[in-house]
Amino acid sequence: MEAQPRLVNAADRMELGLETSTLEGRNKVLGFWVFLGGECALFASLFATYLTLRGQTLNGPTAKELFHLPLVGVATLFLLTSSLTGVLGINAMHQGRRRSLLRWLGVTVLLGLAFLAVQVVEFITYVGEGFGFSTSAFSSAFYALVGFHGGHVAFGVIWISILMLQLKKSGITARKAPKVFIASLYWHFVDVVWVFIFTVVYLMGIMGI
Repeated sequence: MEAQPRLVNAADRMELGLETSTLEGRNKVLGFWVFLGGECALFASLFATYLTLRGQTLNGPTAKELFHLPLVGVATLFLLTSSLTGVLGINAMHQGRRRSLLRWLGVTVLLGLAFLAVQVVEFITYVGEGFGFSTSAFSSAFYALVGFHGGHVAFGVIWISILMLQLKKSGITARKAPKVFIASLYWHFVDVVWVFIFTVVYLMGIMGI
């Protein structure tokens, strides 16, 4: 008979490693770090492609003419703040506070949705200015990199939302904790990638570097 999930007790609430308290949990965390290594290689190839093609604008707008820093800055604020709420959620999980965990995860999801909404507005604005996916090699590389990252954010929002439903049903257990921790790692990874996108794509583009 399959063993029932172990509920968090008073001792677990003082333990800062519930997600690695079982062999299964440790294996999941380790395996996910390996997965993130592959994701790093994938994004590195997209960055390299963008840096190679960013000067090939044909008759389309250049990065300096196109990008609007205030709009991108708002999106960045949303995403970086969501990383903080993710940390607060993990702290709540370590203390066995399910309601607080759900609250912080909910805020993380809302901030992720806000980021996606700003990005949709950004893309619509660019298309209206004649900057579509097939406008130039630069535009194709831009949408491939930034759009792929946006897809990761959307996946993370869905993933965390599903975890919230599971936590509401069964609470914080030694089986659920690794899933929440891994989702948090994924979300932090997405945030770090955006910092590079913000710097390499937007700031360098606006400054003409």
